[in-house]
Amino acid sequence: MIDIGLSKMALIGAVALIVIGPEKLPRVARTVGTLLGKAQRYVSDVKAEVNRSMELDELRKMKDTVEGAARDVEQSIQTSASDFQKDMESSLGEDFTPLGEPSGAQELSSVVPAYKHPGKNWRLKRGAMPQWYKARAGVRTKAQSGAARVARFRPQKFH
Repeated sequence: MIDIGLSKMALIGAVALIVIGPEKLPRVARTVGTLLGKAQRYVSDVKAEVNRSMELDELRKMKDTVEGAARDVEQSIQTSASDFQKDMESSLGEDFTPLGEPSGAQELSSVVPAYKHPGKNWRLKRGAMPQWYKARAGVRTKAQSGAARVARFRPQKFH
């Protein structure tokens, strides 16, 4: 970049003082400072974006190599498993069934029903609460009209 020392800065300041004048120099200095700050922030943002894109490219390359290695390992495992299965079938004969397929798979699926979400039946949930808990917690168990509730809790007159 530009090599600006103390002597060069003093020279630039003296020329600015003569050209601009002492009244406008502080305002011009503030403006130049804000513009230089904005320029530095812009340059740092650009540098950070370039670094991020370079790291992203490196990560993509690394991901591709790892995925390729994983595919190679998977293929080798599948070929060795198929070779082992063929060897086992040839040595055991027709009695051999692979691990992924149990012998009674069709019977098992017909016995076990499919899962059904129970839903949100709040009446059923409230009915499952014990009666003693409802009484202690003050849960109303019977519906009453407003007038009936007032009549029920109206104080009795003494005669």
